[in-house]
Amino acid sequence: MKKIIIIMGVSGCGKTTIAKLLATELAIQFCDADDFHPKSNITKLKNNTPLNDDDRKPWLETLSMLIKESSKFNGIVLACSALKESYRKILSKYTGKIEWIYLTGSFETINKRIENREQHFMKSILLQSQFDTLEIPSYGIHIDIEQEEKEIITEIIEKLRANNA
Repeated sequence: MKKIIIIMGVSGCGKTTIAKLLATELAIQFCDADDFHPKSNITKLKNNTPLNDDDRKPWLETLSMLIKESSKFNGIVLACSALKESYRKILSKYTGKIEWIYLTGSFETINKRIENREQHFMKSILLQSQFDTLEIPSYGIHIDIEQEEKEIITEIIEKLRANNA
């Protein structure tokens, strides 16, 4: 079965880690949306400047095409912030059903995670801008990140199965 799964949430919530683990468990392709940012976006973020909609649009269009191509094959698990509903619409414009997995956690927990990680262009000073931009989806699977990775993966798989029953 072709699955298009997007693990979404603010920076530092664990999107990449969870998406990699889930892709391995489901034996489908993993991609990290951060790898598709143009250099100009990376430069802004490294300089502690939040991205705006104009910065994100070409990036989202690229990701939308990636999703379209992946839907022809075995599917994809994509780690992507997808903070606004308008961004999620761009991501979903070329494909049918997307399973949205929203990783949710407190500002304090996520801020601590960002401060402890190394070699990432997104610094904790920008976290508030992510929370300010975030439009929490009323749909999809919402997962609390205050649990072990294995428990998160188990919960996601159980909920995906229930959705497809």
